[in-house]
Amino acid sequence: MKLYIGNLSYSTTEEEINQLISGYGTADSIQLIKDRHTGQSKGFGFIEMSDNSEADAAIKGLKETNFKGRKLKINQAQPRSDRKKDRRRY
Repeated sequence: MKLYIGNLSYSTTEEEINQLISGYGTADSIQLIKDRHTGQSKGFGFIEMSDNSEADAAIKGLKETNFKGRKLKINQAQPRSDRKKDRRRY
């Protein structure tokens, strides 16, 4: 299952996310999204977990958790095409 994690401090590292998620299970991969031009974090990323029950536990356990002074947003990632539909204005 692929998870979205957002509202991260710009100084957050992949290692810190790995430590945070390790209380709920094993992350297969962690990708923090960075600006192409500056290399600075955009404050969100994605976590891949192969065990769905661990992923669900991470969502329930970390949602709205205070991390580095910010309340985390975490949920199951939406496919890219679904996100684009949500942005349309009528």
